[in-house]
Amino acid sequence: MKPLYISIDQEETGKRIKTLMKKNKYSVRDMQEACGFERPQAVYKWLSGKTLPSIESLVILAALFHVSIDGILVKCGDAAFFYNECKSFKILCCRIV
Repeated sequence: MKPLYISIDQEETGKRIKTLMKKNKYSVRDMQEACGFERPQAVYKWLSGKTLPSIESLVILAALFHVSIDGILVKCGDAAFFYNECKSFKILCCRIV
């Protein structure tokens, strides 16, 4: 079996988190407090697609939103994946076959 490389689309995941927050009527401050952060910058970075939540934060978000972790993360396609260097930064990019 060939290795399967899966990429998480940070920007789309941020949009999904924002949608789930609105649906559940949570503010950035609510997310900050639930995750135990002193400042809201981490939440803003998720929402803008600059970073992804840690595993611990994903578990908290999944409980708050009543979804699985898979319901939060947006995968880049559903088929075969390969490594590629993107123009502005290095990420694991994907290709739908």
